[in-house]
Amino acid sequence: MVERGWIPNGIDLTRPSAARVYDAFLGGGHNFAVDREFARRAEQVFPGVSRACRANRAFLRRAVEFGVSQGVRQFLDIGSGIPTRGNVHEIAQQHSPDCRVVYVDNEAVAVAHSEMMLQGVRNTGVVDADLCRPEELLTHPVIRSLIDFDQPVMLLMLAVLHFVPDDEDPAQLVSRYMRRLAPGSLLAVTHATAAARPEEMSALERLYAGSTNPAKARTPEWIAGLFRDCESVPPGLCYVPDWRPDGALRPHPEHYIFYGGVGRRSAQVRQHSGEQTG
Repeated sequence: MVERGWIPNGIDLTRPSAARVYDAFLGGGHNFAVDREFARRAEQVFPGVSRACRANRAFLRRAVEFGVSQGVRQFLDIGSGIPTRGNVHEIAQQHSPDCRVVYVDNEAVAVAHSEMMLQGVRNTGVVDADLCRPEELLTHPVIRSLIDFDQPVMLLMLAVLHFVPDDEDPAQLVSRYMRRLAPGSLLAVTHATAAARPEEMSALERLYAGSTNPAKARTPEWIAGLFRDCESVPPGLCYVPDWRPDGALRPHPEHYIFYGGVGRRSAQVRQHSGEQTG
């Protein structure tokens, strides 16, 4: 539980936030009573949601380890959330100390705790920015100082795009990010889907509608479209427990909410975009 004597200015303690609720799902300590109550109610309307979030966190570890194994040494984690054990820089730098990592979020607690956690940690940075403004985000001084976009980057957008409304065109946003990345870059995405449990997911969406971050689950086919600028990395897109599992296979992986995978940026992305990427 977070110490109430330290709360960033402007925090609304009357409404739950997605980042703090996710921290509660993971058993973290940087959330408030309103977030824990929301997590409790979410577990009631969608039994297993906390377990699904832990499976998504395990996917992050496997995806980052895959990126390092492919020679990627730069990681941009957008919608990174509140720090818990097993962060991107801890995973990547354990395998290759020269890895550079930038975390991006726009939730005050997530940004504040990321800054505290990374004090004195080399080759890491934190940016307070909105993923719906890719040109502003990608030109932020912290990102420009740590990320060389002429070299491969792993872009992580895990459990965040379902908080982007349709009118912001999240699929087009992903394409705008991908156009800035060099060939050989990797895209890792997970996204909530209602395909297996539509009634429970509808109840969960209604619950999130009362938070500061309304959410929308989308179909596996829609999620697959986010990778249109990529070549699929085996085993392709799937429910997160099935992506390169390193332990016993879990029964009914479709019950784990999150669908996604990893793709490798095609060399033709910039030509296809018809836009300058500068």
